[in-house]
Amino acid sequence: MDILEQSYTFGRSPLGEDLATAPRDVYIFGGHIAQSLSPRLHNLMFAARGVPWHFALCQTTDADRFAAKLQDDRCLGNSITMPNKVAFIPQLDDLTDEARAIGAVNTSFVRLDGGGRRKWIGANTDCVGIREAVLARFPDASTTTRSRPAMVLGAGGAARSAVYALWRWFGASEIYVVNRLKSEVDALVTSFERSVPGIHLRYVSSLDEISRLETPRIIVGTVPDLPPQDEDEMRCRALCDAVLSRPDQGILVDMCYMPSPQTALYTTAVDKGWRVVSGTEVVARVCIAQNILWLEQDVNEATVEEVLAVVQVSNDGKPGQDTLGAPVAKL
Repeated sequence: MDILEQSYTFGRSPLGEDLATAPRDVYIFGGHIAQSLSPRLHNLMFAARGVPWHFALCQTTDADRFAAKLQDDRCLGNSITMPNKVAFIPQLDDLTDEARAIGAVNTSFVRLDGGGRRKWIGANTDCVGIREAVLARFPDASTTTRSRPAMVLGAGGAARSAVYALWRWFGASEIYVVNRLKSEVDALVTSFERSVPGIHLRYVSSLDEISRLETPRIIVGTVPDLPPQDEDEMRCRALCDAVLSRPDQGILVDMCYMPSPQTALYTTAVDKGWRVVSGTEVVARVCIAQNILWLEQDVNEATVEEVLAVVQVSNDGKPGQDTLGAPVAKL
């Protein structure tokens, strides 16, 4: 079942015949979002479909401000980013299977119940974005990674989405988790063992341990692109470098794309001969999935290519990057 078909299990469409003329609002809620790519990508897709919808930033971690927007009939969707992916869940009426299993949301959309009441549904399209970005670049990935180990760097909300994607769609036999704090990994493992029976997760904490394990066929990085500051962060960096230096390279996805998509992890993987997917490519696919849920239409191929061209500008560092941000909405 695809994400749009699944969405109708929660109710019927809220869209009327006035789709092309009625202004609608969509927001992104997060703590540090001034440089987000989302406004440009979503507003591009709205324009391509000829709808008077507007996507704006709301830089806040205040759940009450989020709840207030859910009551606005003009608002038909939201993007939810750090640190709100768990904190805003209680404001929603229901969750998709992926969001419930992962324990975090990055998207909300509206469906109508039998009485015509608006219901806000929380979804996780981060996992979909990982899947689609990898398969778009490397169509063989779903077979070359199957029944082989994978690895995730980090243990936060993005890491949870990565774990789910690697287990469900790439068939990982086991997922190594590298993170500075074991307590965060323990919480991740406990959560997934409840929500995804049969999943195999392993906390890896030393060079000796990683040296005895099979090379992961796909790695997803979810941590900020900052120089390691303490012993634990240096240990994590050393573990990752040790894997990337092996002769049997696989695929690396780095979900981080700020301040530049060419993160230290990305460039190291390229230098070592790994096949790579940038964070901007994941963001583009996440935005496409969100747009499908809000406008209830597939995105045509020409628009997909235009969206990907925007993120390629960001990847290449060419002139025009200063247009990727957007004014913060005053809500």
